[in-house]
Amino acid sequence: MKLHIQCQYMENYGAHNWDGEGECPQYWKSKGGEEYFYPLGADNPTELQLVSLVTLLRDQIEWSDIASRQYIVGYGVQPDNFMTEYEKSQLEYDGHIAYPAKFLKLKEMA
Repeated sequence: MKLHIQCQYMENYGAHNWDGEGECPQYWKSKGGEEYFYPLGADNPTELQLVSLVTLLRDQIEWSDIASRQYIVGYGVQPDNFMTEYEKSQLEYDGHIAYPAKFLKLKEMA
């Protein structure tokens, strides 16, 4: 089993011509988003455990600045052989997956 996390990426078109003076114009446009996996092994986590895991992984996925941002829009448990739609299309059209979804690791606690 693996955790599958879907994200939304947005770009601020208002920042393209901004001169750096005053407040940056806001014109956010959705541009797709990354997908991530986290291996669960044979575990079948509860919803509470999934929420905790996503919280621990969030800082590796989400960001926001004046030009772009990405945030989590959904997650779920999938079988090990699950492929994202992008991976499936690469396999169908190119015969191989050149750009697989990224696998995340938990950061070690200090």
